[in-house]
Amino acid sequence: MINFVQKRQLFFTIAGVLVLLSAVALMVSFVMFGQFMRISIDFTGGSLFVLQFEQAVDGDAIRDVFVAEGYSAPIVQQLGAQDSHQWQVRTSFPESADVTHLVLEALEARVGPIDTNNSTVDTMEPSVGAEVTRTAVLAVLAAATAVLLFIWFSFRRIPNPFRYGVVSIVAMSINVIVTLGFYALMGILGGWEVDALFLTALLTVIGFSVEDVIVVFDRIRENIVRHYGEPFELVVNRSVLETLHRSLATQLNAMFVMIALLIFGGVTIKPFIAVMLVGMVSETFTSLCVAVPLLTWWEERQMSRRPGAALA
Repeated sequence: MINFVQKRQLFFTIAGVLVLLSAVALMVSFVMFGQFMRISIDFTGGSLFVLQFEQAVDGDAIRDVFVAEGYSAPIVQQLGAQDSHQWQVRTSFPESADVTHLVLEALEARVGPIDTNNSTVDTMEPSVGAEVTRTAVLAVLAAATAVLLFIWFSFRRIPNPFRYGVVSIVAMSINVIVTLGFYALMGILGGWEVDALFLTALLTVIGFSVEDVIVVFDRIRENIVRHYGEPFELVVNRSVLETLHRSLATQLNAMFVMIALLIFGGVTIKPFIAVMLVGMVSETFTSLCVAVPLLTWWEERQMSRRPGAALA
């Protein structure tokens, strides 16, 4: 029989390594781009041009056109293979809509013909981007607070209910850090940028984290009463084994669908799906191998400090 609690040192080490690697990815991104993750115009404000040229063009020529039209520090990047002739340009917010029209005309004249049917221009005002950023931060903080209060209230009839909430927040925090680190890494390797879809995926990861942990904790709550007098470690390990098949079945079904979407889905949704997949793998590990052993360690530590515990 697998004893998840006794292997907690191994599990804690793995979790620590994942957090450390995620922190390294975030720091490398900060050194390279001045941001822990590459931020899209959804948060910073500005314009995003996706330009499909009909022939091979030069990135410096594209940049020169944008600078000549008054855009400051445009970031020009080729998308896809060399023969796809697709380029992405991130710029500051334009002073007027006419500037966008003029720069497209200048690109046609000085760089090369553009396939307008497969080209897009998205613009976000700086004030809107700042509001989205504030909303994102508040959403994550509200989710963490709601998790803590909900679990504390649900487990109020057993000893130390607050610990269940704190442990859930710790596990959720690890999932968030690993997800952020993964996205920072893909920002370095693949140019991925944080947008509204990423925020949606991150909140979904938080939701999955809470759901899986509550399933295990709820069984612990039942078994504490059902097997009163047994060592807490034995009760916890039994609870994990009783819910293991349900947790893995649910998570694996979702993972298989996400893998299929990554392989056969469109390019635009792949970052969104990849974030959810990484977050789900992380939360499956942390709910079983971090949250539960951490709760057990905390409970056993308190028991060892009780008067007479050493004599027992």
